[in-house]
Amino acid sequence: MTDGLVLEPGTGQLIGNSGMKLKIGAEQSPRWSVFEAVIPPGFDVGAHLHYAAEELFYILDGELDLLAFEPRLRTEGDWQLWESADGRKVARGGPGSLMFVPSACPHAFANPGTTPARLLLHVAPSGHEDYLDEVAGLMSAGGVPDPDALRELRARHDLHQLTPMRIGS
Repeated sequence: MTDGLVLEPGTGQLIGNSGMKLKIGAEQSPRWSVFEAVIPPGFDVGAHLHYAAEELFYILDGELDLLAFEPRLRTEGDWQLWESADGRKVARGGPGSLMFVPSACPHAFANPGTTPARLLLHVAPSGHEDYLDEVAGLMSAGGVPDPDALRELRARHDLHQLTPMRIGS
């Protein structure tokens, strides 16, 4: 029999200076990873998708703009203007809001506010921490990382960027 794990508030493995803490990862489970993330004002992850992974976002504090649908038209600009075939648009979520993203579904989040937002991110299967750790390494110099290095990293980790990531306002 294997024992479980109890983490105290504020604990977890910090991932670079990304504002993310790995709570549970591949070392504990081959099925999923869980992160606590602090999203600074103005941060926009950019629309992207994963062919193998599913994600679940649960907002703890603050507000985020959320997208989880295939748009009528994938434009390279602002994903926040996208609309689904059935008329859905980007949603604004606050504490208690949940976004589920099945594999191959375009998705994005951004903090439109003036204060940090905090969320719990669940990714299946586990291993997303490897990608986040490498991105944190590329971003350690500050600002947006080298586009070619970022493209190569994303390709290795099944992350297909549809619109650009934006670091701040």
